Amino acid sequence: MIAQKKIVLTGDRPSGPLHLGHYVGSLKNRVELQSSCDQFVMIADVQALTDNYEQPEKVRENVFQVALDYLAVGIDPVKTTIFIQSLIPALFELTVYYLNLVTWNRLKHNPTVKQEIIQKGYGESVPAGFMVYPVSQAADITAFKAEIVPVGEDQLPMIEQTNEIVRNFNRIYRTQVLVECQALIPKVARLPGTDGKAKMSKSLGNCIYLSDSADVVTKKVKGMYTDPGHLRVEDPGKVEGNPVFTYLDVFDPDTAGLEEMKAHYQRGGLGDSIVKKRLLDVLQTFLEPIRKRREEYAKDPSMVMDILRKGIQRANAVADQTLKQVRKAMHLDYFERNHLC
Repeated sequence: MIAQKKIVLTGDRPSGPLHLGHYVGSLKNRVELQSSCDQFVMIADVQALTDNYEQPEKVRENVFQVALDYLAVGIDPVKTTIFIQSLIPALFELTVYYLNLVTWNRLKHNPTVKQEIIQKGYGESVPAGFMVYPVSQAADITAFKAEIVPVGEDQLPMIEQTNEIVRNFNRIYRTQVLVECQALIPKVARLPGTDGKAKMSKSLGNCIYLSDSADVVTKKVKGMYTDPGHLRVEDPGKVEGNPVFTYLDVFDPDTAGLEEMKAHYQRGGLGDSIVKKRLLDVLQTFLEPIRKRREEYAKDPSMVMDILRKGIQRANAVADQTLKQVRKAMHLDYFERNHLC
């Protein structure tokens, strides 16, 4: 008997093009998982609208840009189902049903939601759509009966809330229709920004994008934050907390050579420009094939849209089947039964 592949659901909000932080945190994992799992990758345009509702054209444009990034890094549409969230109607019907299974107080106290409210500066003006997006996320995950959901540690409360909804649904409706999921945390949780901030972020402008040209990457690497105490070449420098070395740890395949460079930097006598030159060479080597694939796909937008169209068709078929089972469990399958009494 052939073992059934584990189901994976993951995705990104199309609020901008993807960057090296996305690659390290999720894209690399997806390329590896697609051969051993049944993987669904969602371009979460509806979630992007929770804080970009006044700029729908921005979200629309970035759906295509994110799709290009997926294809460029090696996500294979033959192995992975890539789809657009807003074109899967079952997700929104499931969200409405699940809203009855979670309290407003529980949503308010979700640690991820609380932190993002602070980050976005909402104060008391939090859009209702933003508050309930953990429920929408639960619908996304359960619609495909995903068993594995790759997320960062900051998203663990979302997975916990999804599993609470699953347990509540199965208990109330005396069924096992919905499946609990497990978080998959990446080995490298995140990359710092080029400015030394803890997180690479589009809004902070401290990202190196997968789509950046060679010239742009050169400019960004040369301007990277290093060790502020390393003022002269002969000064000993700090490796820990130095973004240039953090990036080298992730992307430089020559670990032995890198360890030698770290030791040299720490004892003094090695300038930041030399370290940045090494990082630049490593990143250009890594990014060049991604850029070339991206450029090729960008030349044929209709082919990219056809890939999305086929992914949407498959995603709808799977989500509709789950919705049918959910309706049956809730006794909402009116015309599937012999009578309405």
